[in-house]
Amino acid sequence: MAERYFEDYPPGAVFEGGGIAVTEAEILEFARKYDPQAMHTDPEAAARGYFGGLIASGWHTAAMMMRLFAAHFLSPASSLASPGIDELRWVRPVRPGDVLRVRVTVTKARRSRSKPEQGVVHSFAEVLNQSGEVVMTLKPISLLRCRPE
Repeated sequence: MAERYFEDYPPGAVFEGGGIAVTEAEILEFARKYDPQAMHTDPEAAARGYFGGLIASGWHTAAMMMRLFAAHFLSPASSLASPGIDELRWVRPVRPGDVLRVRVTVTKARRSRSKPEQGVVHSFAEVLNQSGEVVMTLKPISLLRCRPE
């Protein structure tokens, strides 16, 4: 990844990358540990259920998004922390065989008033599958170090 600092995230900038292949085994493993609902843990019950088959937990999708976000948006040189996210939405199910990628658009960036050596970057993140369909959206807030002088 390129070394980036707060100044490299102007409003309107778009960052993209991926992909993570989603496997049935990972869906089952994650769900059995963290989200034990039949649509995520039991392929036979899931086939008879609302989604017509096994789907990944939304929290599993969020974890995969974070891996993509860290790899294709954040820079180890400047990423400090995050005070949170806004408006997390699971738009469509993620299924075994899907390949996920991320597209992140910077919506707002400002220097911190209390810590001028860092900036606050608001973005809109979309997780897309191999067909280009959006499966999840969220609005992350990132604290990033400014470029050293």
